[in-house]
Amino acid sequence: MDTCRVPEVPRMIYPKAQLLKPTRTDVLVTTPWLAPIIWDGTFDSAILDMQFRNTTIGLTVFAIKKYVVFLKLFLETAEKYFMVGHKVIYYIFTDRPADIPHVPLQEGRQVVVLKVRNYTRWQDVCLHRMEMISNFSEQRFLHEVDYLVCLDVDMKFSDHVGVEILSSLFGTLHPGFFAADRQAFTYERRPLSQAYIPRDEGDFYYIGAFFGGSVLEVHRLTKACHQAMMVDKANHIEAVWHDESHLNKYLLYHKPTKVLSPEYLWDERMLRRPPFVRKLRYVAVPKNHQAIRN
Repeated sequence: MDTCRVPEVPRMIYPKAQLLKPTRTDVLVTTPWLAPIIWDGTFDSAILDMQFRNTTIGLTVFAIKKYVVFLKLFLETAEKYFMVGHKVIYYIFTDRPADIPHVPLQEGRQVVVLKVRNYTRWQDVCLHRMEMISNFSEQRFLHEVDYLVCLDVDMKFSDHVGVEILSSLFGTLHPGFFAADRQAFTYERRPLSQAYIPRDEGDFYYIGAFFGGSVLEVHRLTKACHQAMMVDKANHIEAVWHDESHLNKYLLYHKPTKVLSPEYLWDERMLRRPPFVRKLRYVAVPKNHQAIRN
């Protein structure tokens, strides 16, 4: 999809927006650089579905080692809630192709299994995720899809996640930090690291489990993060939150064109849901982190 072109929309009947009656006044809906922050009530799905009607979306997910156990629920709920009515390619990175579950898919959707190596430490999987997305973006994603959505697999969809998220580059607000001051963000604070962010800088804290954009922009992001991590490795340092730390550094200096609210990633076991978070669209599933990662 040529994102520089204004999409044509056929004749449609829908309620007129009221300029003097904003749909949300309880939350910030625009960043200081004029990127929309996506909350329930801030968009019309019917209009957006028509704008993106000829778009193919790629979804990348990593099911390395024991994490393959999460795939069945992930795919089943994605088929119910993710980009319904649109063409989707699920790109599953795994070291266990034989263990990929068979899940019935809607018309125009497919699963592509990409066999990759595993790593001794789960931290190394995080560190090499950006490299793998970058490499495959160049090799095939650029030729097969218009947008990439990069997600963690140990989650499930629980409500609509559609084309309202699509933009040149988007990040998702971390549910644990959306109301925090920048000094409280768990950025990498050691100047030696390429992910270093000073305490007087920072817009938001973005979670590494949900980001994306056009294939070209995702390629630029993942390549830059991988290169930065390789510099850190040569200097014998790992950023405090691995690829998430480098993602936050990148999005600080390459402002996202859309920001997803905490509706798009939530952990009901860890966080109390405030009233302004009207929907929980993508949520963590119960797990024993030590057992899964070991």
